[in-house]
Amino acid sequence: MVDRKAGAKRPATTLVTGGRREEWTGGAVVNPPVWRGSTHLYDSVAGLRAAKGAVQPNGFFYGRRGGPTHWALADALTELEPGAAGTYLFPSGVAAIACALLAVLKPGDTLLMTDNAYDPSRGFASDWLRHWGVTTRWFDPMAGLDEIAALMDEDGENGPAAAILLESPGSLTFEVQDVPGICAAAKARGLATLLDNTWATPLFFPAITKGVDLTILAGTKYIGGHSDLMLGTVTATKPYWTALRRTAFQFGQVISPDDAYLAHRGLRTLDVRLRRHESNALDIARWLERRSEVGAVLHPALPSCPGHATWAHDFTGSTGLFSFVLSDATDAQAAMLIDALSLFGIGYSWGGFESLALPVDPRPDRSATQWTADGPLIRLSIGLEHSADLIADLERGFAAMHDMGA
Repeated sequence: MVDRKAGAKRPATTLVTGGRREEWTGGAVVNPPVWRGSTHLYDSVAGLRAAKGAVQPNGFFYGRRGGPTHWALADALTELEPGAAGTYLFPSGVAAIACALLAVLKPGDTLLMTDNAYDPSRGFASDWLRHWGVTTRWFDPMAGLDEIAALMDEDGENGPAAAILLESPGSLTFEVQDVPGICAAAKARGLATLLDNTWATPLFFPAITKGVDLTILAGTKYIGGHSDLMLGTVTATKPYWTALRRTAFQFGQVISPDDAYLAHRGLRTLDVRLRRHESNALDIARWLERRSEVGAVLHPALPSCPGHATWAHDFTGSTGLFSFVLSDATDAQAAMLIDALSLFGIGYSWGGFESLALPVDPRPDRSATQWTADGPLIRLSIGLEHSADLIADLERGFAAMHDMGA
């Protein structure tokens, strides 16, 4: 039996109870209400001055610092990451990544970034950070720990690295990294560690307890869960919390209270939704593995997927996003397969209740490695529909692809 401290809660319970302090709810309602307000009034000049000088994140000053609706969501997300000092909310996942990087880097620094990182992460590094005087070195997402540690020690154009950005698994090709091992090596060298943890969420990978300094979520995805809001979050440990909060303030980062409310409502059902995403995706991934047209299924929970052993050791579950390779097919045939689907939408993002299919090409977004496969890559975001219906839809897609080739 797991030995838990008195009063300790399991993650599923934390999802339901987090952010429901009486100061957020007023003690009379279950959900914190939507608190809309840009201007906060004070009883005196002394009160105004005290609020301006306050360093705590949850205190009235001006609408850009948020209100109870924001603070309740941030409080709940922080509680999901034992050891975290706080969470800041951003208007998108990209904004969260950008501000997290700016909080730990300065001109003249070197950043290490995994070569399977989200395209906007790469773009921010190669464009904005480069112009700001930060050098980025990309590394193979499947490199061994010794190789990555050697990169940390290596003197680049600006000297040794100051920070490392991980994405595990990657959201296109799904390589899984030894995040605890990399973080331990980074900590020994004084590097800040950042992780895009959108795929797993804190429910399946509690990043702070694994050694990550700043864990980033595109809350647009599984946290919101209903494809109706934009949100990014960064949860940080104490050494990095003040710098993160200051950077976000200085860049004027704030989200609407309505989006904060929707995200907090979505958070309540994250446990049950993720488990349905997981079971559906595994049904479909295993079915695809048996198809003769499929050369590889890139799903970390499958033993055939690169990094599966690391996933099995470090993660407590899998979610609904994965890719598969069509063997000896053309891009036109892949497009025909997707176009023939009726239950899968064609669109960006993922993590909502609906299923999506998207053709993807990792080749332009690689620097340290090359993506080689014997056919086109299709990414699926598996939603909450019945898996048998989704499999039947994919059957129709394969049939249409074969008709095209006939």
